Amino acid sequence: MTLRAIHIVAGLDPRYGGPSYSVPRLCEALCACGTDVRILTVRETNTPLESPVTAYPQDFAGIPFLQSLRLSSGLAKAARMAARAYDVVHVHGLWLMPNVSAGHAAAATGRPLVVTPRGMLAPEALAFSARKKRLFWRFLQKPAYARAAVWHATSEAEAEEIRAFGVRAPIAIIPNGIDIPHSPERSLPRQTTLHTILYLGRLHPIKRLPDLVAAWSRLAHERSDWILRIIGPDEGGHRAELEKMVQQGGVPRVVFDAPVYGAEKARILQEADLFVLPTQNENFGLVVAEALAAGVPAIVTRGAPWSGLEAERCGWWVERGVEPLLTALRAATALPDGERRTMGLRGHAWMQREFSWDRIARQMLDVYSWIIGQSDPPPCVHFS
Repeated sequence: MTLRAIHIVAGLDPRYGGPSYSVPRLCEALCACGTDVRILTVRETNTPLESPVTAYPQDFAGIPFLQSLRLSSGLAKAARMAARAYDVVHVHGLWLMPNVSAGHAAAATGRPLVVTPRGMLAPEALAFSARKKRLFWRFLQKPAYARAAVWHATSEAEAEEIRAFGVRAPIAIIPNGIDIPHSPERSLPRQTTLHTILYLGRLHPIKRLPDLVAAWSRLAHERSDWILRIIGPDEGGHRAELEKMVQQGGVPRVVFDAPVYGAEKARILQEADLFVLPTQNENFGLVVAEALAAGVPAIVTRGAPWSGLEAERCGWWVERGVEPLLTALRAATALPDGERRTMGLRGHAWMQREFSWDRIARQMLDVYSWIIGQSDPPPCVHFS
């Protein structure tokens, strides 16, 4: 008997970061394991979406406050209808009306609900619009998620955040998967003779990019053969703030670029010599896995759950702040090219071993089988 799972996510636009990749890719991997999967989301553009994604129009899209809640009566109705025909309802995210619709659809049909918060219960995330979120949780989200069969965390740190928020349901700890290149070897020649320190992701204050710029400003004069590239979508004018910091400080060799996707993103990762994520908080940090899969050693702050960088000897896991970043950057850029390359190869092997999409999908399928009563709880499930 084929297991059927409906996935509901408020949006799949690339500017939302990791979920726009990880949700469809998880579903593709589940399909490859024999699961019948359908994705419901809210349409934002006229860009065609590949099957099994179905996008529904947003209600009141011209009213700013209601627009921000991503209300879609079409999605809500489709969720209720689909839940009757599927075994599992799996919702991604919080604080938006499609998430509420998913919970109600599961409750109305008696289907088990899986909740993946996607980092939205981190203290730093909860601090944004805190009062609105408290009201939304009390009156909308909590009733919708009250009967969740299991919550899904992508790291132990995120599981702790879920517990700290007061959730007492079982938690399955399953990381995000990553597409692993067959080989991390550079397939194209460099476009610059300079070595590259790369940041790739949203330009948002939570990423603590001023720390990275400040650390680089103190190191740049020692590393004339290195360049810092900062690539990603601007949020709230943060790029202008960073560019002003670079200009006023006279920081050399800092390049800002627009976001990249697909093959271009893969090429830029492959060309980098060192990846840096100076973040305040991440539930997973998908781009770290992408960099490691591309064979690039990484420097990541302890705001992201990547302690394995040190255990696997493929990077540095450091405290937040300018000084720890500066120390790690100085050490990493002082290494011979061959030694950094060896670190990158170890990171690539680690990603192959533990983060392939096939492995992640099979773990999720084990969770689904358990919550519909076909098997015992798998080892990834933790009880309060």
